[in-house]
Amino acid sequence: MSTIAENIAKVRARIREAAQASQRDSAAIGLLAVSKTKPAAAIREAFASGQRDFGENYLQEALGKQAELSDLDLIWHFIGPIQSNKTRPLAEHFDWVHSVDRLKIAQRLSEQRPAHLPPLNICLQVNVSGETSKSGCTPEELPALARAVTQLPHLKLRGLMTIPEPTEDPVAQRVPLAQLRELRDGLGMDLDCLSMGMSQDLEAAVAEGATWVRIGSALFGARDYPVNKGSES
Repeated sequence: MSTIAENIAKVRARIREAAQASQRDSAAIGLLAVSKTKPAAAIREAFASGQRDFGENYLQEALGKQAELSDLDLIWHFIGPIQSNKTRPLAEHFDWVHSVDRLKIAQRLSEQRPAHLPPLNICLQVNVSGETSKSGCTPEELPALARAVTQLPHLKLRGLMTIPEPTEDPVAQRVPLAQLRELRDGLGMDLDCLSMGMSQDLEAAVAEGATWVRIGSALFGARDYPVNKGSES
């Protein structure tokens, strides 16, 4: 059985190879370790291998891990759906939020961001595949939302995020990822981030310009979801 350290090395090699194939600098592609449902000990092991950025989907679970790992210099990313009554702890305890999909959430995050912290890094989640089960604003809603978020004083809009419909076809994988890149470029704003790509479509995401790839199972193994965990945000 592979260790987390071995898995991190394998994924980083995949990123380097994909970047080389696309004539990109691999240093411009961040590895976001998706640690949802995994224990703090797994994060500590990943940290020992040089991993610093961790993505969590479930707020209460994440806050518990943050308390347990407070001795480590970690960068915390929230990547799950956001309920409006949960924005304060997000504003107070995270460095990035990738899943903002409406102005009300962005406004609350800005209002609740503590003054002593730097602006909260924000990606806007776009539902490029049009799946009713997925969060995200529509491509048509994106320009107005992006303009509004740039005016909020305690947020820094960095780019866009998507979770496309899964497919094993490498050509089909690239279609929604290319759409996200085109949407970002079409905004005409100075946005440097595309948060897209997971364990199965990492190479397609790198080819289409991803700057964050969100990798969970390829690092930590299959997830074990407790009963009702999926309803928490």
